Amino acid sequence: MLALSARGVLPKADYAIFADTGWEPRSVYQHLDRLEREIAQPAGIPILRVSSGNIRDDALDPDHRFASMPLYILNQDGRPGMTRRQCTGEYKIKPIKKKVRELLGSPYPVRIPQGVHVEQWVGISTDEFHRAKDSDVKYMRNRHPLIDMGWSRGDCVRYLTSLGLADTPKSSCLGCPFHGNAQWRSIRDESPEEWEDVVDFDARIRKGNARATATGNRLLGQAFLHRSRVPLSEAPIDHVTAAEWAARHQEVSDGAESASVEELEEGVADGCSPWSCRGSEPELARDDFGLAS
Repeated sequence: MLALSARGVLPKADYAIFADTGWEPRSVYQHLDRLEREIAQPAGIPILRVSSGNIRDDALDPDHRFASMPLYILNQDGRPGMTRRQCTGEYKIKPIKKKVRELLGSPYPVRIPQGVHVEQWVGISTDEFHRAKDSDVKYMRNRHPLIDMGWSRGDCVRYLTSLGLADTPKSSCLGCPFHGNAQWRSIRDESPEEWEDVVDFDARIRKGNARATATGNRLLGQAFLHRSRVPLSEAPIDHVTAAEWAARHQEVSDGAESASVEELEEGVADGCSPWSCRGSEPELARDDFGLAS
């Protein structure tokens, strides 16, 4: 959408906003720098980088309140589970809303005048039209330009390729539990330092986040980044077949662990947009007033 706007296919945007969790892959930050230098700046479109902190550091800080990641849990009785996903709301939606309020001249707790709003473009293509939703606050009105243009994901890839941007990386936390085996392999094989980082993080969250442990709310069970619920350094990420998966992990009767081979390979979350994270429907986001929207 930024490129379409910069080249006049779409109206010129006033701003582009990137919500930084502080733990994106190095390739994402490099790509963002390139977009800013080659696409945004020549068109006069500022890219605003906003953040609520570093999600990795916060999870390991016993003194910091932490919005939980969707970790895979192995309970004491051997049954699988997952922790609640709060990270999208805390580290992406919240800082974007905060910046929008500032741009409107009404930072919290200033009340936004009635009728004042921004038009927010959300990059959902026709493949995922069902995720296109209205905003949950009156001062932001969602628009979905790619759907309006009838563009699919394939159309987006072809357009990016024509601009020399075919290598656009997926934006998501380096240690996102929604990664598929292909992405875990990519980190391991192409970025050893980042692989060491996520393996270390995986080992350090085995009993949950540090704040919960420090306050006596130690996880009753074990937490993992990989859905196999074994340490990431030992996880079966090398092209696991359906038979291999079934041998390692029996499906539970309630279907909570049902997964296709495609999902195991490509992951639940093919990138993580603030407004359309593929991992699941987003949790209720909290506005700056601390009220569930």
